[in-house]
Amino acid sequence: MADTSKLATTTFNIDVHSVVRRWNRVLMEIIKSQSSGVSQTMPFDLVRIKSYLNAMEAFQSFIVSQPLLDCPETGPTEMPLPVPPVIPYLENESAYDLLMLVEIARDEIGNSQSSRLPTNFVQFDFGRQQNYINKARKLVEYIEAAEPLDLPESSPMAAVTGPGRLGVNP
Repeated sequence: MADTSKLATTTFNIDVHSVVRRWNRVLMEIIKSQSSGVSQTMPFDLVRIKSYLNAMEAFQSFIVSQPLLDCPETGPTEMPLPVPPVIPYLENESAYDLLMLVEIARDEIGNSQSSRLPTNFVQFDFGRQQNYINKARKLVEYIEAAEPLDLPESSPMAAVTGPGRLGVNP
């Protein structure tokens, strides 16, 4: 089980909070994907990953398209960031690579200069986030071209991550 997270535990920026929360959700979707327990990334999981990246790009573009808000009475207000999910080692090396990339994108924005603003992003932080999204897209292109792999001698090598969340407990 790898714990590479360098995520801050708090932020002053409501938009950073929203992005960190969304990146955590993407991490859980990849961890619990059907592809996580096998060496082949399933086409439907690739479609989902592409949609997560598109949604994140659209959300971050929305953030920077809005004016920087003047928050004289509420800024800076420290907010706790959500607890990051534990990243297990996955059987699917491509999914694991995506996890590591998403985790870095999340940790970078959580620790960024933007995290000290009340809203919006510093342009350089936005640029870095876009670069992580673009690199993840290139990784998906690689996965589509290079898989499936036949790994009979080395698979399985990691435990199955189990089914997704099964509903809300009362």
